[in-house]
Amino acid sequence: MAWRFFFLTNISKIKPFRTLTLPLTAAQCHPVSPNSNPVKPYFSLLTSPFSTSFLVTKTPKKLKKKRKKQESPRTKLVQTKADRIPHFERIVERDSLFKFLIRSKQFLSKENEHVLRLDDAGKLYHELGFPRGRKVSRSIERHPLIFETYRHIDGKMWFGFTDFMEELLLEEQAIMDSMEIDRVNKVRKLLMMSANKRIPLSKIHHCRRLFGIPDDFRDRVGKYPNYFKTVVESDGKRILELVNWDPLLAVSALESEFMVDEDRAKRAFKFPVKHGKDLDLDVDDRRKLNLLNTLPLVSPYSDGSKLDVWTLEAEKHRVGVIHEFLNLTLEKRASIHHIVEFKEEFSLTKHTYHMLLKQPRTFYLAGTEMNWVVFLKDAYDENGVLIKKDPQVLFDEKLYKYAQMQETGPSSDI
Repeated sequence: MAWRFFFLTNISKIKPFRTLTLPLTAAQCHPVSPNSNPVKPYFSLLTSPFSTSFLVTKTPKKLKKKRKKQESPRTKLVQTKADRIPHFERIVERDSLFKFLIRSKQFLSKENEHVLRLDDAGKLYHELGFPRGRKVSRSIERHPLIFETYRHIDGKMWFGFTDFMEELLLEEQAIMDSMEIDRVNKVRKLLMMSANKRIPLSKIHHCRRLFGIPDDFRDRVGKYPNYFKTVVESDGKRILELVNWDPLLAVSALESEFMVDEDRAKRAFKFPVKHGKDLDLDVDDRRKLNLLNTLPLVSPYSDGSKLDVWTLEAEKHRVGVIHEFLNLTLEKRASIHHIVEFKEEFSLTKHTYHMLLKQPRTFYLAGTEMNWVVFLKDAYDENGVLIKKDPQVLFDEKLYKYAQMQETGPSSDI
């Protein structure tokens, strides 16, 4: 017993070694089940008990690849930079610049004494053509020769035409009266192109400025009972119907051109024939082969509603209708809104936009994909000037000139 006492007293004086001990895991404290995963306890040794939320786990914005935003059809231009024709694009920009002038002129012309209270005008941004949220007075001040504001005896501010503009309106009315027969024939040709030889009067009135038709055309229709008949449907809609078919009017501008310059008329449209590369055709052979598809053309005055929509003949008819429609307009151009207006009457489809893009020899589409304008290229010279100008077009150009002036000079004439 003595040696045991001596050993215990000496060993208590010895300093113990410092050893690294790991905490026991659940697998070490308890027996391992035969159904448990033997690898899992070892992974628990490698897990950190500390938070790693301070570590950067996402790519910083400055290092991310910037995705190019896809352009909206509202802002995306129809033509690429290489294919763009500047003078056609400038005409579209000019229309936007004079939007207030054109719409306000139409609206005030229908008002009593050609005046409107300024407070009421501020609410009619769509009808008058000024930006929403802007003051109408700012748009009025840009055209001092056309519009003026004044304080009425009731203490309210009003705006209307200047005396100078009133004289211009009398000149325009004289032009309308002198061109009445020409406008009547335009409407007759539109009716002859329509599927059932009838068009609602509201549609013609909506596009009246496009063809130079006077505002009171609905009242003038009664003067021509041999040409037109007005029918009132059950819902109150007034429909204009064609009374007599005139074969002399049923000749399109393209058919007339074909008689004068056959080669030029043949080049107007292109409906290519699909063929394999094995044929190894040269340019002349391909042109002759394509002519088999292109000719004969389908007259726009034939009944397109009876044609199968997806056939080549139907597409030729639709292209011919658009070509003749543009020839009837004053400036040989029309917007998407004008063309869609007659979609049912002219048997057009929703693919009109792509159909026109396939005919770049004759048509040019300017503007954006959602709000485009189609031009007849041959009607303009190389500088973008209309070759044949209607008297109404000459008047409009003079009005635009006065609209940009701040005062009339001694050489200004009406």
